[in-house]
Amino acid sequence: MKNISVIGAGTMGNGIAHVFAQFGYKVSLIDVNQQALDKALLVIEKNLDRQVKKEILDERAKKATLENLTTFTDLKKGVLNADLVVEAATENVELKLKIFKQIDDFAPKQAVLATNTSSISITKIASSTSRPQQVIGMHFMNPVPVMKLVEVIRGYETSDQVTKAVFELSEKLQKVPVEVNDYPGFVANRILMPMINEAIYTLHEGVAGVEQIDTVMKLGMAHPMGPLHLADFIGLDVCLSILNVLYDGFKNPKYAPCPLLVNMVQAGKLGVKTAEGFYTYNKEDRTKKVSAQLK
Repeated sequence: MKNISVIGAGTMGNGIAHVFAQFGYKVSLIDVNQQALDKALLVIEKNLDRQVKKEILDERAKKATLENLTTFTDLKKGVLNADLVVEAATENVELKLKIFKQIDDFAPKQAVLATNTSSISITKIASSTSRPQQVIGMHFMNPVPVMKLVEVIRGYETSDQVTKAVFELSEKLQKVPVEVNDYPGFVANRILMPMINEAIYTLHEGVAGVEQIDTVMKLGMAHPMGPLHLADFIGLDVCLSILNVLYDGFKNPKYAPCPLLVNMVQAGKLGVKTAEGFYTYNKEDRTKKVSAQLK
């Protein structure tokens, strides 16, 4: 695999594109919105500058990484020569099914089609294509350039050959691939999201405040980031979508999203991306404080 197409220029998409380009792959970054693509390139350059400052990369490697990136607003043109397509669009079932049908139509017949979904069935996504044996989950963690784990999820028909190729590719990116089975939330989010949801319930029921809950989990459980801060970082809309997938998939009330989470998403308080969630964020000096509505 030499040519990689990444669909979606958001946080995960630009991180995935960054890592592939950094390790010498030719990357086509695709998004319907040119502004999103322009912003993604700025984010990638900023993150590369951070790597140079930390002496992870040098200026020559930074330049080579940027030269490996090409952007497209036309999906057909963006996947035309792809050996691997990685979809990193919004966590929405219908959107992903639509995208995979288009990828199947336009990408070379030998291309592997991967999704960065954090919870949706690989088997269901694969069913929208004519090559289910070549469809696989490749779930990177955020921030992609830093986090080592890649959850590799096999659909019902994913071939051994494709799974092996994705494992080897992940290792070439200096990631640690872990194979998991195709059930809602896989492993990472099946465990993480109920914890975050319980933290929100703990706040909702008045057991403790935002900072108190996060401090207990950081100092008592050695978590690098409290669950409410982490939820803001992930995006409260993404957390809600994943919990809904878990609830719909298992029909178990323990996965039911906390009403406070639902209300915050409906109010447009989505966390870092909107500068307000459980905390409010000052993007200029990267500081945070508890949202006034939750004090």
